[in-house]
Amino acid sequence: MPYTALRPSPQQHSRVTGGGGAKAALAAAAAPAEVARHHEHVARAGQCCSAVVQAIAAPVGAVWSVVRRFDRPQAYKHFIRSCRLVDGGDAGGVAVGSVREVRVVSGLPATSSRERLEILDDESRVLSFRVVGGEHRLANYRSVTTVHEAGAGAGGTVVVESYVVDVPPGNTVDETRVFVDTIVRCNLQSLARTAERLALALA
Repeated sequence: MPYTALRPSPQQHSRVTGGGGAKAALAAAAAPAEVARHHEHVARAGQCCSAVVQAIAAPVGAVWSVVRRFDRPQAYKHFIRSCRLVDGGDAGGVAVGSVREVRVVSGLPATSSRERLEILDDESRVLSFRVVGGEHRLANYRSVTTVHEAGAGAGGTVVVESYVVDVPPGNTVDETRVFVDTIVRCNLQSLARTAERLALALA
């Protein structure tokens, strides 16, 4: 059953790049080269990729402290109702290889998603996960989120989240991209509010 794209919320301090892939968004965000390479997705036939860029008026450390919590995505992803780790990885806690199971709120064309942590790099501030199961229509979804300081003298933080995903049967590339971009954009706008409140509390 095809899904209908969510109605986008106001795009304050955010940009979406589709069509040509994620590289244009990274150029606009002036991301460091060592970060940009993580967003170089290759979309095969029947897939699409895109990226969303979000400026946040909070220190990079405050933003990363929220993003890196693979075990607690609902702290800013409000489409997630609950999350539990089902495999803690080799270290017994959150580490590369950890698997989480999330339950999503009603109203979306999904009920659950099982996701594996692919990258957790505290030095470069990179987090990536891949969907490996669940009841949803976004097969082979892989997401990369990077967090870095804004340009010299600008202050604040820039977050880039890119993804590649299969186009579900019955949907077009554009429909899929609009749907996923809307969810990612809403999540990053919520991240901005969460991190900015955290930064004020820590000031």
